Amino acid sequence: MSKEITSRAADYSQWYNDIVIKADLAEHSAVRGCMVIKPNGYAIWEKMQAVLDKMFKDTGHQNAYFPLFIPKSFFSKEASHVEGFATECAVVTHYRLKNDGNGNIVVDETAKLEEELIVRPTSETIIWNTYRGWIQSYRDLPILINQWANVVRWEMRTRLFLRTAEFLWQEGHTAHATAQEAIEETERMLHIYADFAENWLAIPVIRGKKTTNERFAGALDTYCIEALMQDGKALQAGTSHFLGQNFAKAFDVKFTGRDGKLDHVWASSWGVSTRLMGALVMAHSDDSGLIIPPKLAPIQVVIIPIYKGDEDLAKITAYVNELSMRLKGMGVSVKFDDRDTQRPGFKFADYELKGVPIRIAIGGRDLENKTVEIARRDTKLKQTVPQEGLDIYIVKLLEEIQSAMYNKALAYRDEHITEANGYEEFKQLLDEKAGFISAHWDGTPETEQKIKEETKATIRCIPLDNQLEDGICIYSGKPSIQRVLFARAY
Repeated sequence: MSKEITSRAADYSQWYNDIVIKADLAEHSAVRGCMVIKPNGYAIWEKMQAVLDKMFKDTGHQNAYFPLFIPKSFFSKEASHVEGFATECAVVTHYRLKNDGNGNIVVDETAKLEEELIVRPTSETIIWNTYRGWIQSYRDLPILINQWANVVRWEMRTRLFLRTAEFLWQEGHTAHATAQEAIEETERMLHIYADFAENWLAIPVIRGKKTTNERFAGALDTYCIEALMQDGKALQAGTSHFLGQNFAKAFDVKFTGRDGKLDHVWASSWGVSTRLMGALVMAHSDDSGLIIPPKLAPIQVVIIPIYKGDEDLAKITAYVNELSMRLKGMGVSVKFDDRDTQRPGFKFADYELKGVPIRIAIGGRDLENKTVEIARRDTKLKQTVPQEGLDIYIVKLLEEIQSAMYNKALAYRDEHITEANGYEEFKQLLDEKAGFISAHWDGTPETEQKIKEETKATIRCIPLDNQLEDGICIYSGKPSIQRVLFARAY
């Protein structure tokens, strides 16, 4: 089956598409730019949702749901916000269809909406219009709300999971009495995203702030986590925004403070999306298919019987049922694939393609020898293991695989952070080594834009742990006080 997958070296983009489609994660739909997330892909997303949802609730957040449609007038209330999303909005203008008398269904021109509705690209406007009715005094604060939803951004160039016209995500929207509380919330959620990326996705990330050019439309500050994919391109894996009082002022959301004075509320918003599915594929997978971190694998262990006749299968099944019960009791998800419609070799290749972390093969001779054959998906290492204590061995092996995947990605990332001290060196590194390039920048949007236009590299972030360092901007030659991270990105 791996022969059906284009190699990373030959065509990384096609390799990615091949894995997403052939591993049954998603496929293109009949709607331009939209995807169908298939059961294999959605099962991974469900595990991501479950983990993140618990993280949110453990920090005091509650889930709610707001309308898919947003009155157009709401967008005009926050100027920078509407400017940021104006070119990506899908607009609903009519509410009824009719038969034209020739067997065709057409829009009923008499059913025009009094005000057009925007299919949400993000929910700040509808949520802050709602919060106006929820908030009167400091006793109503903070409001810590998360929404799991779909959004629409009319992308012209789409790629499954990475950039689609419709995608799934969560968006947090919080309201606070002080700027400091809102900033603390913004930073707290950034670290939750980083924790999830590193300890569940097994992807190391750099925590940082976006520049003014890259900041979320309507925010005072945007924090981000940036990951590096195997082709040396960066991927923004999550963002958290300090919105200041911009949306509260736009929608007149005020509260009476403890001092009796009236003030506008302070806000944050934060989100991750099914883009994380693309990150998972590109950070870990190989030319044989998908590799899933054990913590997010819908099936962590697959057991394949190799048998001759029903009697042989019955003996294997009895052992596997007992082993499966023990593993499930230890929190391990197990599948016993005893289908007689496919040969073991086909099953081996199929589960390798779909990224199941551990594959166990067991036959009649293994039963006699009290052993099994175990294959790791991440390294493809096979070994014969005693049946005694196998459940404990598997649990430890899953932990080892999770750690190994993170360490491999970390080593690759660290090897691909390179300093550049001049513009020619910078351009050469972009073309020859890629990855993150640490370089001095003069802090101006104009220089940042010029570099982007000439090289297609953007400032991915100003790392939070940056050390101040006097230097010279690689482009303008003007003084600089710190390095920032540049990269070409998805």
